Amino acid sequence: MQHKIDHSVDAQGLICPEPVMMLHNAVRDAKVGEVIQVIATDPSTQRDIAQFCEFLGHELLEQKQEANIYSHLLRKQAQK
Repeated sequence: MQHKIDHSVDAQGLICPEPVMMLHNAVRDAKVGEVIQVIATDPSTQRDIAQFCEFLGHELLEQKQEANIYSHLLRKQAQK
């Protein structure tokens, strides 16, 4: 399924915790329901972004890996 990407975070070349910090800023700027894409080269983002979504209640739509590039899509949810 294709998702309309409203915000994109390029965290290539950065290591933990910078990609998640950049994602946190993007989520703060996004409206509820908007989709945020994160592109990263740090493999730990697979785990860290999934935990970020679970902890804060955002919907993790997709995680993909192509070569050494990790792509993540999430939808901002209303804060509980």
